[in-house]
Amino acid sequence: MTEPEFIPAGSDPVARRSDPARNLAVVVYILQALHFFTGGIAPLVGVIINYVKLDDVQNTWVESHFRWQIRTFWIGLLWTVIGVLTTALIIGWFILLGVSIWMIYRIVKGALALNDGKTI
Repeated sequence: MTEPEFIPAGSDPVARRSDPARNLAVVVYILQALHFFTGGIAPLVGVIINYVKLDDVQNTWVESHFRWQIRTFWIGLLWTVIGVLTTALIIGWFILLGVSIWMIYRIVKGALALNDGKTI
């Protein structure tokens, strides 16, 4: 396998669109968005991709997106578990609503920054 081309963080955003690591980050954002339709399996696949490819994107502009996606997964999982455990107390439903809105925000913000060729 060839070494990925290094595209520095300060480079032209248009040139960044051809970066293979960017395309991988797009796939993970899509997998995270599919969370609401797959019951959590798609984001699990996405975070595995993030961890497997994290060394390949070290010190590139895409690294911030990979870290953003990893944090979104783990924090979302934590609050989802808390929400599910507290649904009997009614507060859990509000927690699940809040974590859903928060995850949508994180996915959209990250995907828009990635589309613009910016770090997050």
